[in-house]
Amino acid sequence: QVQLVESGGGSVQAGGSLRLSCAVSPNLYSNYCMGWFRQVPGKEREGVAIIYTGGSLIWYADSAKGRFTISRDTAKTLYLQMNSLESEDTAMYYCAAVLNYDPNRCPVTVDSYKYWGQGTQVTVSS
Repeated sequence: QVQLVESGGGSVQAGGSLRLSCAVSPNLYSNYCMGWFRQVPGKEREGVAIIYTGGSLIWYADSAKGRFTISRDTAKTLYLQMNSLESEDTAMYYCAAVLNYDPNRCPVTVDSYKYWGQGTQVTVSS
């Protein structure tokens, strides 16, 4: 059973930065799509950034392009570096993973992901 634990959320002023971390257990070496999703109360959860552990595939939502960077530290930790934060980025951020053998495609929809963390809150004040 894959366990994901997020950390690094907090409160920051607009224009600031935060780095989210997702501790992964057991280690996921390859063949997994892993990503960050976020949700605002009353709205659907949406994908922010996704990475494939077995290759170079990375996807960003339009809202994240140029500001957020997804990365991995070996097989144990997933990161999301968020710069130039805006009030619209305020949300609960979730880490997710799913087993996937297609190196050229990772799903971006919430219902495609099997494993989820509990979330970490990000609040950006203007």
